[in-house]
This record gives sequence, C-alpha cells and structure tokens, in this order.
Amino acid sequence: MERLLVKNAQILTEDDYFKGWVLAEDGRITALGSAEEFPAADRVIDAGGLTLLPGGVDPHVHIRYPGGAHRETFVTGTAAAAAGGVTTIIEHPISTPPQYSPETLAPRVAAVGEQAIVDVAFLGAAGGKHIEEIGRVAEAGVWGYKTFLHAAPEGREKEFVGLTSETNYELLKVMEEVKKTGLPMAAHGEDNDLVAGAIAELRREGRVAPCDHAASRPAVAEALAVDRLIRLAETIDCPLYLVHISTPEAVEAAKAARAKGMKVWIETCPQYLYLTEEALNEYGAYAKCNPALRDKARVEKMWDYIEDGTIDTVGSDHAPYTVEEKERNPQDIFLAPAGFPGLETRFGLMMKAVADGRISLRRAAELIAVNPAKAYGLYPRKGAIKIGADADFVLCDPKAEYTVEKEKMRTMAKDIAKVFDGWKLNGVIDKVILRGEVVYEEGQVTGEPGYGKCLLKGKA
Repeated sequence: MERLLVKNAQILTEDDYFKGWVLAEDGRITALGSAEEFPAADRVIDAGGLTLLPGGVDPHVHIRYPGGAHRETFVTGTAAAAAGGVTTIIEHPISTPPQYSPETLAPRVAAVGEQAIVDVAFLGAAGGKHIEEIGRVAEAGVWGYKTFLHAAPEGREKEFVGLTSETNYELLKVMEEVKKTGLPMAAHGEDNDLVAGAIAELRREGRVAPCDHAASRPAVAEALAVDRLIRLAETIDCPLYLVHISTPEAVEAAKAARAKGMKVWIETCPQYLYLTEEALNEYGAYAKCNPALRDKARVEKMWDYIEDGTIDTVGSDHAPYTVEEKERNPQDIFLAPAGFPGLETRFGLMMKAVADGRISLRRAAELIAVNPAKAYGLYPRKGAIKIGADADFVLCDPKAEYTVEKEKMRTMAKDIAKVFDGWKLNGVIDKVILRGEVVYEEGQVTGEPGYGKCLLKGKA
C-alpha cells in the first residue's frame, strides 16, 4: 500500500483553508492535518507553501475520438486537461457515432483505457431516435445524458445519431426515459426554428460576415429554448443541466425554476465571461461558438451570477477543429464549425477572476471542481479534498501570472486557439496529481497514456 504525503501546502477544502498536509494511500485520501509532525510515507512532496486545490472536473468536453481523430485523441485531449489542472473530464457524446447504446459506447470506453492520461466520465446520447436505448446506456455506466434541440448540422449527420430531440414531443419522450434512470439530462438550449430562420434571412441579405453569426443566434433563441426545457422538465420531474448558458435571461429563468424546487444546474463557459461579440470581428471563425458571444452588458451581468452563486459550474466546452475546417469558406461564417479549445485556459481564466478580486478562491474551486462533480454524481470521489476522496490535486500559485502561448498547448487544436493567445492569466501550476500520481509537473505532462481511468457509474 503506497503512501503519498504532500506537506507544507495551503490546503483548500470546502470549509477551510489552512497550512498543512494531506496523506494518500493507494490513490485515496486517508488523512489531513495541520500539525508540524507528519505521518510516514513512501513519497513526500514538499509544497513549499503553494496552494493545494481539488483536481479540476471539466463538465463539458468534446474529444470525439475515435470519431474525429484528426481533431483530437484521448492522448492529446487528456494531456491538455492535465496541463490545465483538470483531473477528470466529462466527455459529451458527439462522435461517430455518438454513444446512444452500450454498443456505441464500448469503443469509446476502450479508447480511454488505452489513451487517457486523466480520468474520463461519459454522458450518453439521448434523442428522438433510438429512444429505446436510453435505459441500456445508463446500465452501461454513463453519468448523465446530452440532447440537442435541433437537427444534425448538414454534413455531420453521423456525429449526431440518437442525439437530437427535434420536436417538443420527442423532447418530452426523451425526458421521460431519462427520468427513469435518475440521471441528469444536459441540454443545448437554442431554439432551432428561430436560429434556422435567422440564418436563412441573413443569407438572403448577403450578411455572412463573422459578426452575423451573433445576429443569427440572438439572446432570445437561448431564452426560448431554456423556457421550453424547464417547462417540460418540470412536467416530468427530470433533473436538468443547462450547458454553456450565455445570457442573463436564461439564468433568470433557471433561477426561478429552482426557487420552485426544480433540480436545475446552470453552467457557463469562460468565453461568455471574458469575450464579447466584438471578438468575431477580430478573430472571425476562430471566435465562433454556439451559443454566440454576447454584448458587453450581458457579459457583465453574467459575472453577477458568478459572484452571487447562481451559476453552478464553468465548463470549457473544449471543441477542437483543424485550421482547414475553421477556414472552410472565409466568405461565409455559417459554413465554419462552432467552438474552440478551452481545456488549457479554463483554470487560468478563473484564477484571473480570483486575482482581480471578482471571486474568492473557494468560489473558483466550486465552479471548476466541486460543483461539476456534484452535478453528475462524481462527488465526493471527485472534486473534493476530504478523507475517502481520490487524491486528485492541483498544486499552484493562484496569484502568479503567466502568458498564454498557443504554440505550447498540448491539444491537437492549438493552431485554432487564437482568442486567448497572448493573454496574461493567473494560477501557475506546479504539479497536477491524479489518484496519488503526478501527471503534470513544472510545465511537462508526466502522466502515461492508459493511467487515466474510464469512470463508469455503478462499476468498479
């Protein structure tokens, strides 16, 4: 039984922040203390006064492998996670095909076992097609489900099989099946009719510049979809996880639903806190994401919900693509795929919020570790520094500043990581520890592919 001791650290737990030590045995935390006397251990890490945070849990990641292998693999994606202070990723079901059945989940689980450097949990696909498989996917070990409220994007039909709820009736039936599993349903909240109509009108008018992407996906599109999701989830009593919320209007709707006793989790992403729609003019397709970036007033209001605790989680929505895909047709923003990499910048952006005095260090840990683990049932094994939890840690200096350099990123999509390139962020990471093993140290990924586990709910 190997024992790891991390001593002389400023340890952040959910209810304390103290100078002390933590002991792990066979990858699990067995003791915490603040005394100057330490227990014996096989390995000792002297933190030298650095801060020890719970390992990050990113609730919104798209690796896609083995589908889309030219964009990212579990080796490169989880290496990026380790470099970004993430010890567990929650992988969403866009792939070829998505995991809408145990049979389609199996190759993805196998890939994790061969490639992953950090731990991986899966969401299952839930949509109007293959609805009969929803219960079987739960039995296979997923931690929740994901659905989209629109048809598969043109040319990407194979990536969205069993993943779309295109009508209210399909959505209702999907929620009924998800409710039977007791797992939460994550939903992409944009009204398809409004978005499709807006894109068609803009194209007729010849408005296909980058800034027109924001015009095609106005705030009301998110508000309409979230209202519908909440109304149906309330009818079914289905736990709801609202992904990448970008507007105060949607947050207020979810907040009101929670006040009535509904189980609703609210996620946003760093891009909706730090970027405005003006970034589309500067970076073009490299700043395209769905939902679209918002105006300055809405971005500032989103910070209010971060500060007051209304927003539960911050996910990266890591979405790797190639330069060729992003620049497929520079004359038409609607032909470029939406999304950009974020696994390696989420931590630094949230530590910047701490350094800027916008949130406390504890609030940052809640947003990027504690609450994501709670939302999907991984807590307290993940997202916590407490006895019995996995020994997943980020050893860092939260105030220390560094510059984002996309060329040094581990993701295969580093060439499209332009929006935060050159930014001054905070939170220099010294070490990332997963289940008692150092997987990132002083700028180098030291974890080996295959060390990361596929976490299957209800399985050993």
